[in-house]
Amino acid sequence: MCHCVIAIAASPPRLGTRNDKPNGVMARSPSGRRGNLNRQNSDTWSNKTMILTGHQPNYLPYLGFFHKVYHSDLFVIVDNVQYVKRGPFGWVSRNRIKTATGPQWLSVPVLVKGKFEQKIMETLINPELPWGRKHWKSLLVNYGKTPYFYKYADFFEEMYMKRSWENFCDLSCHFILYLLKSFGIDRPVKKASEIGASGKGDELILDMCEKTGADQYLHGKHGKDYADETKFSARKIRSLYQEFDHPVYHQQFGEFVPNLSAIDLLFNYGGESLDILLGRKKVNL
Repeated sequence: MCHCVIAIAASPPRLGTRNDKPNGVMARSPSGRRGNLNRQNSDTWSNKTMILTGHQPNYLPYLGFFHKVYHSDLFVIVDNVQYVKRGPFGWVSRNRIKTATGPQWLSVPVLVKGKFEQKIMETLINPELPWGRKHWKSLLVNYGKTPYFYKYADFFEEMYMKRSWENFCDLSCHFILYLLKSFGIDRPVKKASEIGASGKGDELILDMCEKTGADQYLHGKHGKDYADETKFSARKIRSLYQEFDHPVYHQQFGEFVPNLSAIDLLFNYGGESLDILLGRKKVNL
């Protein structure tokens, strides 16, 4: 079972309190009309409005993960769904970094034999493989010369070399919380298992909304392919859809490669990373 302690703010931030104009969220009403929403100027928003979003606790997630959290008021780590090793949801325990020879996978070895139905929060790390030392060495070799690597290096060294991890969810939650803080994304975080959310697919999302009091849910960029809006409308939950344009920025080792772990941007741009992620700062290449 995942025992990661999640830091939760006293109350979720309310819409209209931020000075910046959020980009990257599309709304669709039950009638099917869509349009860009400005949280500050649209009559749609009120103090009673709360946007929830959720995602599995992916290992060292890519930038779109953090873009989605930024555009929410409350983030739920969906830890109580089946661990999937392959297919479109098979990124849970792995992600990519950039190296001199191209993208390289960093994979956390987890125990899956005979555990097909195990949940993410129940998934254990294989203790017989020295994955932590390998991941730390990969970061040192490939990011050691980036401008901001050593601003964050102590945390990563401790995570990989000085701590022993048994539960995958614990590990990934710690990384997610640290990266949210490092990007400057201050949102309350809960776990689906802690709030007692249950169900599959849309039913799980709707139950998360009802358990947290959210009246809008921000789907990922592929949400339009699977969300049944009639169910959301019937439960008075409005669907929003992420529109994420991956930023292009300077990387080491030649031509730009998108969809790497978010640490790639962080190590290269440090405190400017959030502005680049949100499109508020354009990088001259």
